[in-house]
Amino acid sequence: MDGETASDSESKSDFGGSSAVPTSDDTPEVLNRALSNLSSRWKNWWVRGILTLAMITFFFIIIYLGPMVLMTIVMCVQIKCFHEIITIGYNVYHSYDLPWFRTLSWYFLLCVNYFFYGETVTDYFFTLVQREEPLRILSKYHRFISFALYLTGFCMFVLSLVKKHYRLQFYMFGWTHVTLLIVVTQSHLIIHNLFEGMIWFIVPISCVICNDIMAYMFGFFFGRTPLIKLSPKKTWEGFIGGFFSTVLFGLLLSYVMSGYRCFTCPVEFNNDTNSFTVDCEPSELFQLQEYNIPVVLQSVVGWKTVRMYPFQIHSIALSTFASLIGPFGGFFASGFKRAFKIKDFANTIPGHGGIMDRFDCQYLMATFVNVYIASFIRCVGPAGLGQSWKHNPHFPWAAVIPVPLKLLHAPSVNLGQVSRVKRAGKSNFAALTSIL
Repeated sequence: MDGETASDSESKSDFGGSSAVPTSDDTPEVLNRALSNLSSRWKNWWVRGILTLAMITFFFIIIYLGPMVLMTIVMCVQIKCFHEIITIGYNVYHSYDLPWFRTLSWYFLLCVNYFFYGETVTDYFFTLVQREEPLRILSKYHRFISFALYLTGFCMFVLSLVKKHYRLQFYMFGWTHVTLLIVVTQSHLIIHNLFEGMIWFIVPISCVICNDIMAYMFGFFFGRTPLIKLSPKKTWEGFIGGFFSTVLFGLLLSYVMSGYRCFTCPVEFNNDTNSFTVDCEPSELFQLQEYNIPVVLQSVVGWKTVRMYPFQIHSIALSTFASLIGPFGGFFASGFKRAFKIKDFANTIPGHGGIMDRFDCQYLMATFVNVYIASFIRCVGPAGLGQSWKHNPHFPWAAVIPVPLKLLHAPSVNLGQVSRVKRAGKSNFAALTSIL
């Protein structure tokens, strides 16, 4: 059997053979007519370009509409990505007519969203929650309710097990939970990044978009050397060109955005007006600083010092991750699609595929940004204060928000106090200083 094991054969039989999911060309007819004289290569280039400009325009519009609209869009994208992945599983394995598969999948999505967004509401809308009796009760027993809801779904799954298809049903149970882990958890982190300040939401997402566009452009015009077998169209020329373009783009975008409070201030809920506010005194992270240029580079650039925002230095880390590590989210998605013999997750966006095809790198980026903020920007405890926050003029990467002297010498900080003060509407920094 050419190395095929008995278990492999059994799995093939259990899965019902071919797993191909048909795809179709959903390019608008008006574009098909306008580009009918072009070769397929250039037609695809123009379709992708026009739709990319449309999506970028839409991105600008939702940023203008504010944090609440952004959070709503993140939720909609999450639901659509979940739908696309679950639909693939359903199309591949639906021949067995497994009971409750799609129903339970959506039920678990509801449970996980209830848990994560309930935690967010309790965290950032604490005063509002305390004002309303029903919300106060839900907040108090939130985790118990979440667990009870999940347990109900778990019992329903056990009751739905069908003889001869146990293995397949457990595969589908795992499919649903991995999808929840990839999609819901990451979208929850995106919203947390948004609350840290719009700049922590816009810059990382924009860096991924820029890298995607520039890697495609460099690969289209100069690509000769294949990068990875999972994505035959990806080239080293595109990968390297995308990296340098994204780092430069990140520096420029960060410079522009760091000068506006509406982007740099944390997104907070104003209990008096029942609306989101983004007004504050900019921290030193978003104030121009002067840095010494290394002696080796002084003769090249002709400068001894340079003035820049400390956040621009952090943007180098963000753009580097977006261009070097972020694409592996796309490679992972490519491997997934190859495993099931499909070209795209869906045909939602002509020339681009499904929503998941556009957000495969964004989810990986969201996790990195959240970890980066927790590790290098936000205080995580007394032991890390001096290392994470203290300004070091000889190491500009550490040029983040300086900490008051009393904070650096504080013997101990009760993190429970920090949580309670933060829930009253203060940032982590304000919470720590008010306690001390």
